[in-house]
Amino acid sequence: MRYEVEVKFHKDFLRIEGNRIIVGLTSKPEKGKANLELIRKLAKHFKVPPSHVRIVAGLKSRRKIVEIIDDI
Repeated sequence: MRYEVEVKFHKDFLRIEGNRIIVGLTSKPEKGKANLELIRKLAKHFKVPPSHVRIVAGLKSRRKIVEIIDDI
């Protein structure tokens, strides 16, 4: 399933609104640290391994398209 993700920095939360996810990250957007935190947070929320979460578009943007692969 694909979701539109909006990232907010300096906060720690995860809110789902339909097909849109708003996530607060505490990591700085340097060297992919924030993207790793985003992947881990989404994987934990959806109860899938981090390898099943992929950023499809917006790697260097606050607005991203994320794909979550669910084996069920």
